[in-house]
Amino acid sequence: MHTKWRRDLSGPILVFDSGIGGLSIFDEIRQVLPDKQYCYLFDNARLPYGELDEQVLISGCKALITSIVKMIDASLIVIACNTASTLVLPALREVLNIPVVGVVPAIKPAAALSRNKHIGVLATPGTIRRPYTHELIEQFGGDCKVELYGSSELVILSERKAAGIDIIQADIAKILNPIKCSGLDTLVLGCTHFPMLKVEIQDYLGENVLLLDSAKAVAARVISLCLQLDEKNRNRNNSKDEVSGSESKEMIALYTSEEISDGLKNTLAKIGFSNIEKVQTG
Repeated sequence: MHTKWRRDLSGPILVFDSGIGGLSIFDEIRQVLPDKQYCYLFDNARLPYGELDEQVLISGCKALITSIVKMIDASLIVIACNTASTLVLPALREVLNIPVVGVVPAIKPAAALSRNKHIGVLATPGTIRRPYTHELIEQFGGDCKVELYGSSELVILSERKAAGIDIIQADIAKILNPIKCSGLDTLVLGCTHFPMLKVEIQDYLGENVLLLDSAKAVAARVISLCLQLDEKNRNRNNSKDEVSGSESKEMIALYTSEEISDGLKNTLAKIGFSNIEKVQTG
C-alpha cells in the first residue's frame, strides 16, 4: 500500500465487507463524520460470504482484518456485513484493543413500524440460518408474523450494478416475487449489499412496503465511539500534534481478488477513493 496517512488525533476508520455492500454503511457514516479518514476493505475474492463454511469465514476474516488494522493503524472497525457480524465479532474483539462495530438486521424497528404486524427479513442464506437472527426475531418480533427470505443472487446483482452493469427488472422480479405475494408491509434489508438495489426493490414491491436497513443505527454508534476516542486522544496529545481541519482526508479502497473491473474502479473513484489497490499483506 502506497498511501501514508496524515497525522490525526486518531487513525482511520476501517470499514469491512465481503464486497461493495458495505458502501451503504460507509456512505451513512461519512455523511455524519466527513472529516475522518477511511479505508474500505472488501474481501471480494471470497464473495458471497453467505455461502462459506462458518469456521472458514471466521478464520479468514480474523486474519485479513487484523493484518490491515496493523498496517493502517486503524482506530475503529466497522464490520459492514450482516453475515460476518453474526460470527466474527467475538473473535476480533479477543485480539484487538480498538472498538469493533457490527451490523444486525433492523428487526426491532421493523416490528415497531409494521402497520399489520407482518414483516419480512431479506438476507443472505447464512444470515437467515444463524441463531442470532432468530434470537432477534424472538426478542423484538414476537407480536409479528415474520417471514425469512434468503438470497445470494441479490448480492451478485448488487456487485454488477456497482460495476456499471444494467440491472434487468426481470431478475429482481424472479427473486422478490414470493415477497410481493406474501402481503407483508415492512421488509428488513438484512444484507448491506441490498440497499444498493433499494430503488429496484422498491419499484417492484411498491410504495406500500417499507424498506429498512441498519445504516443509520451503525452511523450513530460510530459517532458515539469516535467522540470517546477523540477525547482520549486529545488528552494524550499536545495541541501542536493536531492538524488543520482543512487538510484533505485520505480514502483508500482495498480488495482481495486479483483484479476488479474498470467499472467498479470508476464507481469507487467517483465516491472519492483516491487509492484503489489489491491487498498486500506480505
